[in-house]
Amino acid sequence: MAALRPQARRGFLSLTVPGQIRPRSCQATPTNNKHIVFETFQQHSRRPFSCTAPRSASQQQQQQAPELPPSRWYADLQARLGKCIIFGCSPSQVNRVAGVLGALTREWRSLSAGSEGFLQQGGLEGQAVVWGEMDSFQHVNNAAYIRYAEASRVNWIRYFANVNPAHASDWRDLMNPQGVGLIMKSIKADYKFPVVYPDRISVYHKLRSLPSESDTSLILDCMILSHKHRRIAARTEEDVVIYDYGGGQKTTMPSFVLQTFRDTWERQEGEMRRARRRIQELAREVEALEKETWDREDAVEDVGAAGKASA
Repeated sequence: MAALRPQARRGFLSLTVPGQIRPRSCQATPTNNKHIVFETFQQHSRRPFSCTAPRSASQQQQQQAPELPPSRWYADLQARLGKCIIFGCSPSQVNRVAGVLGALTREWRSLSAGSEGFLQQGGLEGQAVVWGEMDSFQHVNNAAYIRYAEASRVNWIRYFANVNPAHASDWRDLMNPQGVGLIMKSIKADYKFPVVYPDRISVYHKLRSLPSESDTSLILDCMILSHKHRRIAARTEEDVVIYDYGGGQKTTMPSFVLQTFRDTWERQEGEMRRARRRIQELAREVEALEKETWDREDAVEDVGAAGKASA
């Protein structure tokens, strides 16, 4: 385990893996700065979403369009709350910890997806991973992720029949080899960690860029979320061609598709801002709890009955 690192600047914390919290020893000698760094087994980094530093003009600009949170933001906030509990919380602080944990449990999918602009529409929601999807390596076979993305993409396209009922049949026809349709040109998968049975997944798609009238193809991004681990298991990048089956060639987007996709792009951007601000809101509450519990000069670890026995 990494050793305690003295003489660190205030505001450092990297607790990204639940269960790997290293509490401060009650016997630790204060340094000049009177703060101790708590390191993980991998590397230390500045505590995300810190609100203690003075806000410059550029930081105020970022408040309007928040940056993407760290990939392990969910586990980080959980671990930081665990550390607050280790050092002891008052009844009111316990209620606040429970409030943040409850929000994380309820909102983790919408925040994980929304922070990157994915809308929870169409796609796959809570799809069960079946035992037969695993291979001899005892994890879901790589090809299964492509099938997850394919099923989600079809549901995502057909969902727009509900959004745009005047062209409902036209949206459904996009997935048929007649008139104007969509053809997969290429798909690239990026695997983050192996999914194993039992688990559930949610799969979402989004437009990578704002469509234009001259576009003859579009890039779709896809994320596959593991419910067990509550983080992204895989991503795909999909290049989809708009194809005229009658003429046997590429074509531009029909007007009903273009307008709906432009509206969808705006909704994606709005959801991204909402989700990132919500994550920052939760992180600020965690930071406030830290300052009230362990991140102060007189903080003492609550060792419970074990500590009393040893004394």
